Amino acid sequence: MKPLSLLFLTLFNSILGLSVLFPILGPLARELGLSEVQVGLFSTGYALMQFLLASYWGRRSEVMGRKPILLVGILGFASSFFLFALFAWLGYQQVLSSWGLFAFLLLSRLLGGAFSSATLPTAQAYLADITPREQRTQSFAVLGAAFGLGVIFGPAIGAGLAHFGLLAPVVFSASLALLNALFVWRVLPESRKPMDRPPTPPRLAWTDPRILPLLLIGLSINLASIAMEQTVAFLYQDRLGLSPAQTAQTVGLALVIFGVVGVLVQGFWVRLVRWPPRALLGLGLPLLLLGYLGLVFASNFVWLTASLVLLGLGSMTSPGLTAAQSLAVSDDEQGVVAGLSSAAQALGRMLGPVLGTSLYGLSPAYPYVFSATLIGLAILFFLAKPQLASPR
Repeated sequence: MKPLSLLFLTLFNSILGLSVLFPILGPLARELGLSEVQVGLFSTGYALMQFLLASYWGRRSEVMGRKPILLVGILGFASSFFLFALFAWLGYQQVLSSWGLFAFLLLSRLLGGAFSSATLPTAQAYLADITPREQRTQSFAVLGAAFGLGVIFGPAIGAGLAHFGLLAPVVFSASLALLNALFVWRVLPESRKPMDRPPTPPRLAWTDPRILPLLLIGLSINLASIAMEQTVAFLYQDRLGLSPAQTAQTVGLALVIFGVVGVLVQGFWVRLVRWPPRALLGLGLPLLLLGYLGLVFASNFVWLTASLVLLGLGSMTSPGLTAAQSLAVSDDEQGVVAGLSSAAQALGRMLGPVLGTSLYGLSPAYPYVFSATLIGLAILFFLAKPQLASPR
């Protein structure tokens, strides 16, 4: 099996293990007597640690090699989920309760964010190692498809496993991560040979003019997306007048359509057309803008879901942006730029839920006006990178 296929499976398993928990964290927390705010802090703390440490792991992968850092990230993820399951079980047994239970569960999530922050930037750097520069965009699209597939199948698996108890998906995620680590250890070859590694990690500043506009584009896209994802269920319920059960079914269908479109665009269309990053961003950003503006005005299921389809089509920006970041720096800076990119995305995951839900409380249209404004800024950042925005 080719290294690209092996890396696809590695990242797919990692995202699958994380997204299995999406349907059960809320109900599990309520059974343990935790509040919605405390559940939100689990996600915020997880993203905070990724923001703080993603660039560190990216730098370390330049010196230690990609494979050891991937293993650290996957094994740390597994350990944190086993701890989460243990502490939750102690909560069921009333050994831990109230703030003590919350503190231990939060600790496990902080550990999970700290170690899992090694996985994505190292996978991106690994891909850059094994792919010629002219093929980076198509290869990064494969990673985007792996991410999308994991998000599509993970919640369905989590919902199915919940019939065996709400801790079953947590244990499944941790066990899947252990199998993933075994797979990486036994099968995935190292992409960065010892003679290619610098003695000390290279330094790359956020403000480096080669990457600053690209990092700002990534932050804008991710923050806009998270603000939408946190509020779109409320939007469907309020605009369509649905019951809670009808909302779950309707939004579930719409998000599956959204996810499938994104996977098809990244996994097949981007690889078929072989457009350079400039072209993907030049088309994808306006599609995202139209999608968010559609959510501002849509009043029925067809138009709401059509807006999500536009956002799915706009996901071509993901491989385009990742490839642009990779191509902007030297081969010895791939892990560093991937770490900075992951940190920017983590910042979006930290701020998005709070900003999105707060704006929705003011008006159902405001989160999507906010997201559209962010994409407008991203277009300006794109135009500010002339060597990317102009024909070659």
